[in-house]
Amino acid sequence: MQRRNEDAICPGATGAARFICIMNGHGQKQAETMRLPCPPGVVLAEMGAMGAPAPRRGRLSGEQHGQSPRARDAHQAPQQAPPRGRRKAVVPENDAATGRQQRGEFGDAGLDPLVAEQPYVRQGVAPGHRPFYRRVASARNARDGNETMSEAADRLADVKTHIADAAKRAQRRADEICLIAVSKTHDAAAIRPLIAAGQRHFGENRVQEAAAKWPELRTETPDIALHLIGQLQSNKAEEAVALFDAIHSLDRSSLVQALAKACQKAGKQPQLFVQVNIGDEEQKGGCAVADLSALLTEAKDAGLTIDGLMAIPPADIEPAPFFALLDELAERHGLTGRSMGMSGDYETAVMLGATHVRVGTALFGVRE
Repeated sequence: MQRRNEDAICPGATGAARFICIMNGHGQKQAETMRLPCPPGVVLAEMGAMGAPAPRRGRLSGEQHGQSPRARDAHQAPQQAPPRGRRKAVVPENDAATGRQQRGEFGDAGLDPLVAEQPYVRQGVAPGHRPFYRRVASARNARDGNETMSEAADRLADVKTHIADAAKRAQRRADEICLIAVSKTHDAAAIRPLIAAGQRHFGENRVQEAAAKWPELRTETPDIALHLIGQLQSNKAEEAVALFDAIHSLDRSSLVQALAKACQKAGKQPQLFVQVNIGDEEQKGGCAVADLSALLTEAKDAGLTIDGLMAIPPADIEPAPFFALLDELAERHGLTGRSMGMSGDYETAVMLGATHVRVGTALFGVRE
């Protein structure tokens, strides 16, 4: 086969124009007489004006010949959804909330409902999406306060998993650690999702706040245990004994005497933890380490049973040495309870002997 002289076919042409010219020239019997019908620049301009080629329908394969139209349609590309207007969304069939919104019952008639996205279908709601819409609606309707029950359950499960992992590393059992959900400043609506998720121990900082919201919650869920983790005034001792199952902030002689009288009058005693000022900080409550032994003796003489020690390490300092010190103090005085560890350090506390951890942010989220 004779090789063609491509330079002779397209003299002076370069780039895309030369390629087109050569391809057109091949297959012609008189290639030596061919010339470009127009200058190369014009050819390139015409190529740009043409735009992208239109898609061509594929040929039927050998298997598709003889098949019914329905069977052949199964091999075709799915029909694309028509463009949707700005801020449009698809909502489930017979969505009651959307209907109320469109009728203006929420005071925002005319707004586009934003429920969830759905692939294009010719009529109605895609059957496969109905379960999804039910989950969306259920989550929306289950909102109680600032989060859903599902979110509360996820947070609770995550904290419990971290506690179990830390306990395993310390060769302890996870059921040795009591998780106290610190519910201070949170209202009943924010607390109920955690109760529904299975949490039963809650901590409050103030007697007045606890008295305002917990009687109703405890009527709904009688097996809840309530812990006072904030400072307690002596004149509130009687009310605290009646309301709380545990008090973690016994820290001075006057409070020992007030609690002893309140317990004798009520005929019961909550769990008691002596709070230790483990970092010797002036702004914090708690018994000084040097005074701990004398305070424990006074509590015993007053008829109180002390179950353990509580401490809050200094902020922005590695908490492990302070947890280790509290564990040593509890061991030295024959106490089994160690109430220590919060959202940022409860895993470390568990590995160093904590029996009670007080977790707020990790369970309720950051306060706004």
